[in-house]
Amino acid sequence: MTTSAVTSGAKTVPPAPSGPPPHVPTRTGGQDTTTVDAGRRGVDAPAGTRGKTIIATGVVEKIAGMAAREVPGVYALGGGGLSRTLGAVRDRVPGGGGRAGLGRGVKVEVGERQTAIDLDVIVEYGVSIQDCATDIRENVISALERITGLEVVEVNISIGDVHLPDDDTAQDSDLRLQ
Repeated sequence: MTTSAVTSGAKTVPPAPSGPPPHVPTRTGGQDTTTVDAGRRGVDAPAGTRGKTIIATGVVEKIAGMAAREVPGVYALGGGGLSRTLGAVRDRVPGGGGRAGLGRGVKVEVGERQTAIDLDVIVEYGVSIQDCATDIRENVISALERITGLEVVEVNISIGDVHLPDDDTAQDSDLRLQ
């Protein structure tokens, strides 16, 4: 196969791309996905490279959510009081929210080889918000790049609330009333 351009009359036709096809976000079965490894074909290709790897957007959301929740000082992800209460109720309803809404408070944009993350965070009272945000970014970037192979270009953090120690009793009584 030649890699030089072909001239046809007055137009120059670029060479056909060689190697695996580019990583393109697609929509499969109603769920956004991205192909992170297009793979190769044929018996000459190593076994580990035959086929393609597709990662759903929901997978990236869950990984980012889990990594953010692991950071000390993070009380929860998601909006403020009412939003949290409704989310807790939804999590208790069968089929209402999955595993305690792992993607709640997480928005992702997944491109060809990169991803950007937006997090809505509720921090514990007394924790340094700047230090907590730095730790969240480091943990989320490390987890996503290690697990998915996607480059994380940014992690935007919005602190929507501060959890006070006496908030637990008020929230529990709200849930019992409903």
